[in-house]
Amino acid sequence: MEGDDVTLREQLFHHRVRENLICALLFAGLYIVAYLIITHYRKSAEYATDDDEDATVNKIALWLCTFSLSVSMGAVLLLPISILSNEILLSFPHSYYMQWLNGSLIHGLWNMVFLFSNLSLVFLLPFAYFFTESEGFAGSKKGLMSRVYETAVELLLLSLLVLGVVWVASALLNGTTARDSLYDLWEYYLPYLYSCISLFGVLLLLLYTPCGLSRMFSITGRLLVKPRLLEDMDDTMSCAVFEEASLSRKLRSKKTSCWMNVNQDALKKQYLTIQVRRIALEMRRKASPWQRNLGYPLVMLQLLILTVVCILMVCFHVLELLFDETALPRGMEDPPLGAASFSMFGSLGAAVQIILILYLMVSSVVGFYSSPLFVKLLPIAQDTTLTQIIGNCVSLLVLSSALPVFSRTLGITHFDLPGDFGRYNWLGNFHIVFLYNVLFAGLTSACLINTLTWAVQRELIRAFGLHKIPLTVSRSTIPLKLLLANGLSKIN
Repeated sequence: MEGDDVTLREQLFHHRVRENLICALLFAGLYIVAYLIITHYRKSAEYATDDDEDATVNKIALWLCTFSLSVSMGAVLLLPISILSNEILLSFPHSYYMQWLNGSLIHGLWNMVFLFSNLSLVFLLPFAYFFTESEGFAGSKKGLMSRVYETAVELLLLSLLVLGVVWVASALLNGTTARDSLYDLWEYYLPYLYSCISLFGVLLLLLYTPCGLSRMFSITGRLLVKPRLLEDMDDTMSCAVFEEASLSRKLRSKKTSCWMNVNQDALKKQYLTIQVRRIALEMRRKASPWQRNLGYPLVMLQLLILTVVCILMVCFHVLELLFDETALPRGMEDPPLGAASFSMFGSLGAAVQIILILYLMVSSVVGFYSSPLFVKLLPIAQDTTLTQIIGNCVSLLVLSSALPVFSRTLGITHFDLPGDFGRYNWLGNFHIVFLYNVLFAGLTSACLINTLTWAVQRELIRAFGLHKIPLTVSRSTIPLKLLLANGLSKIN
């Protein structure tokens, strides 16, 4: 019996060491990727400082932001890794090389991401922001520790403020039961705070994912070469070159007049617009016929299929909610990996689920940065301040940590949320989940129809109207006085 107990303890020890090693390697890889991303966008001038104290503060804040961004990427990969692991175990149930892939490992990953995401959102990122803005208490000795003390006090006051607001909200919603929760901080208070943060993130995804799904079409259209029907490339190119040359000559002219000084900024903007248009036309003319006529329609068709499949899955989940109570996104203690596929279509359906989850995440980020409220937060390569990096890390962490709950609430996957992700208070509320699915399906359908309708109208107007008089239309974009001046210069 003692030998069996020793053998069992050894196996448990080896399993635990192996799981910790796998988690550490995975997190190290994500940390390296996050560091490369942040160093690509950060503003180098902030780190080229002669003050050693400021340089140390910036480095510490950069490390905290890198840690938070790596946690965000881990949260995005939680569901894809879990679904892929389940399909691998179904395909190779007795493989010796797949014994390390089990429910305990996946459950540990979910708990680790949940813990680190809330730790980063509540403590690390606010500490990084206050640390970069701190200068030490008035009258105290200047130095790094003085800034640490000031940051700690500010973070403590902020934590008390947030906990007080959440407790008041809980008291208003739950009545007298919230008074007892003040003395039960770990079991009731903090989970309620996490539930509120998750609900806020899921609401952001509800607002920005439909907009991002529609914006994906326009962004893809700018990146790829569009096919043009009934268009004379040579004529359009000559018009663009004529406009660019005319504007360039007027901007470089030494003879300025009153109207030229007034419209100088407008002419510069118009010149840049024409230049971008001319470069795009050159790219289209250099592109191969396959790239120009086949690549763009195929990519657009793929985006359309993914969006339509997503809408259909959400509509099907709405019907499931009406007739099956088990369709609610309630969590489980341990994910049943290797028992059955999470899709009725087997491995193919699981692959579609993974693609849709990643597609929804990309669309939510696109919609978030396309909104007028957060467009100024969009990072720029080698020109993003540390404060903007912290804001971006907070935004991405909120969106990514809500992605598993968002995907399960919409019925994109039937993988039950393990650990603390499935213990949010509102996940068992039928009315909230049902209304959320209906709003997402309606908003996404409206955005998709609006995008496709306007795109078709623009192409038809351009193809059957503007292509007949390209020179007249292109010249109409130039101010009348500029045309007159150009005509007089030709006469002279």
